[in-house]
Amino acid sequence: MPQQQVGLADVRAAAERIRGAVRRTPTIEADAVSHATGARVFLKLDNLQATGAFKERGAANRIALLTARERAAGVIAMSAGNHAQAVARHASLAGILATIVMPRFTPATKVVRTESWGARVVLHGETLAEAAAHAHAIALNEGLTFIHPYDDPGVIAGQGTLALEMLEDAPELEAAVFPVGGGGMLAGCAGAVRELRPEIEVFGVEVEGYPAMAQRLAGRPVAVGGPTIAEGIAVRDVGELPLAQLRRLGIEVLVVPERAVEQAIALLAEGAKQVAEGAGAAGVAAMLAHPARFTGRRVGTVLCGGNIDARILANVLLRNLLRDGRILRLHLDIPDRPGVLADIAMRVAAAGGNVIEVSHQRLFAAPSVQSAELELMIEVRDTVQGDAIVAALEAAAYVVRRG
Repeated sequence: MPQQQVGLADVRAAAERIRGAVRRTPTIEADAVSHATGARVFLKLDNLQATGAFKERGAANRIALLTARERAAGVIAMSAGNHAQAVARHASLAGILATIVMPRFTPATKVVRTESWGARVVLHGETLAEAAAHAHAIALNEGLTFIHPYDDPGVIAGQGTLALEMLEDAPELEAAVFPVGGGGMLAGCAGAVRELRPEIEVFGVEVEGYPAMAQRLAGRPVAVGGPTIAEGIAVRDVGELPLAQLRRLGIEVLVVPERAVEQAIALLAEGAKQVAEGAGAAGVAAMLAHPARFTGRRVGTVLCGGNIDARILANVLLRNLLRDGRILRLHLDIPDRPGVLADIAMRVAAAGGNVIEVSHQRLFAAPSVQSAELELMIEVRDTVQGDAIVAALEAAAYVVRRG
């Protein structure tokens, strides 16, 4: 395989190798997402893979390419997430010993899931870079084959198989957008799409705190960092093979804010009934953040992962309800005497609101005066009804603060 490019023939060969080992996930038209974005949106559901992410495609293809000697010796990978489980699973299916090096900060649930596929897990280092260096050292000492998460032509070709399936299921596409971490998926998919359907416009998407690929393509120094909900694509060091492929193909990488990713997660959960992690929702986030590129067009994207922590998902959904005005959070300073809370609840109900959470904290302003701070979480239809509730409380001489 040419070292600087992966084409349609490579991706088709990968599709044959992984057939039966990787799920052929469906592509669905998502009406709620289409309505929200102004595009006609098709979702490739790779969040339905056995490990919950697209990484299985590249891992399965790379493992299928191993020589007999490499199979006997075993494989090693470095990952704190989806790539770890993918390599562990497909090595196990092939009867190959797998070692996965994970940073010490890796959540215990991810370690347990990786071990459940039969892999030997080594916890080392405080950063991904330290874990990677240790993995390479083990590979050298033990004669193991290192499987890179994205800077490997076999992995890139395997990831590109999802584009073939998406085009088979949605041949009417005019544009396609793929999340970018190290760049393996975008490089494989773009290479296949450009040869098979050159009229389709292909985009990548990164989150604003980690636009490493966009910066490299623009010839700028890489400056990334900070917390992000899209940790699956929070990459500093992009793959050199994907970078060369994207430069050759002239692929544009869009950058989206954190808020757009959160909106996309909530939209997918509520509207499309699909659970997506931050990285998995990035393609939809691009349509929300860059409507001029997609409005009125038939657009495909991949939900490349669904491994989001339940608590994070709950917080994202709540914040989205607050932003949309469907949850109203009010703070009131009230006299602490019988009947006041009941009066407030009745006024909220009369305006059509539903109190779903109450926090009451007694305060002592003076020895003979008792007051309380009241926090209410109220379910409403929209911001108009929320404003009506605030007005009703203020008309009754309550001091109301939002937030």
